[in-house]
Amino acid sequence: MTSVLFRRRSSSSSSLQRSSGKTTIVRAKKGDVILEVSGLKAKVAETGEEILKGVDLIVREGETHAIMGKNGSGKSTLTKVLVGHPAYEVTGGTAKYKGEDLFEMEPEERARAGLFLSFQSPVEVPGVSNTDFLRMMCNERRKHRGEEEMDPLEFYGYLSPKLDKLNMDPSFMTRNVNEGFSGGEKKRNEILQLAVLESEMSILDEIDSGLDVDALRDVSEAVNGLKSDEKGLLLITHYQRLLDLIHPDVVHIMKKGKIVKTGDKSLASTIDEGGFAALG
Repeated sequence: MTSVLFRRRSSSSSSLQRSSGKTTIVRAKKGDVILEVSGLKAKVAETGEEILKGVDLIVREGETHAIMGKNGSGKSTLTKVLVGHPAYEVTGGTAKYKGEDLFEMEPEERARAGLFLSFQSPVEVPGVSNTDFLRMMCNERRKHRGEEEMDPLEFYGYLSPKLDKLNMDPSFMTRNVNEGFSGGEKKRNEILQLAVLESEMSILDEIDSGLDVDALRDVSEAVNGLKSDEKGLLLITHYQRLLDLIHPDVVHIMKKGKIVKTGDKSLASTIDEGGFAALG
């Protein structure tokens, strides 16, 4: 749970991704670059173990990207490094968000600027109600954008339709943040936070993990409803079932700390049918 504007280009462009001697053309259908990662390297701060070994990634406004890969390939580490998790240390490369150096920004500054991460395992926050937490988050974003803060009554009116879209009972708002929540309830709550923050660049780390069929459908519908031509979306997942509901423009395969293959949704189908070995 965490959570800078350019003129839009009307023309589309394309990028080249090379892997195993082959070149794949990936069409950039949308707008300006919102997230650009180049040669990113990072290690575990405590042990010095290198996890990211030169990640290159470009996400444009209006695009949905998905990263797939085996456990331990560096997918979750990439997401945490981008939002400033203190357990990791950047050792090389760059990351720009809306043209600004992401690593010059504190984690809270990144969130205020519209960068959001939904964690695999959302933490519980005892003693803090969901309503108070969400209103605080929302008002921090509003202040950053030069907008007036919402009082509790105004915020309730803003929040109610978002609860309806996620099929969340309003009683959730009186409970402490994620305390006693099931896995599915925690994931719904993460997407509710995303909806409240109206973040421009959203990173969802295995949002499908632990969800039953109905919850996955509700969460996917909510995420699709938050897409826009001005926002970017990055999904981390192991399974095609999520990508059947939230259709990506680009799919990346990560291995040993690097993105080694890039293509369209058919990559996910290949993995689903024959595993990662099917990619060669």
